[in-house]
Amino acid sequence: MHHTYKTSGVCSTEIDFDIKDNKIYNVKYTGGCNGNLKAVSSLVEGQDIDTIINKLQGITCNFKKTSCGDQLAQALIKIKEESLVK
Repeated sequence: MHHTYKTSGVCSTEIDFDIKDNKIYNVKYTGGCNGNLKAVSSLVEGQDIDTIINKLQGITCNFKKTSCGDQLAQALIKIKEESLVK
């Protein structure tokens, strides 16, 4: 299933990605540090969403309380919470 997450507190403005069988694919950030975000996207490709949450949640960027990686973790947490409610 395809998802779009509007980020908050970072340079990127949104993250698009697909989830299939609890794994993430096709991660694309809009805005932000192009090279770094391509690297993050490549590293998480095909990874289990719980693994990604554990690795990226809480990472900060400079003086910010979050980062683009943390925002991806937050998006995945939100999706997991919503799927438990349904």
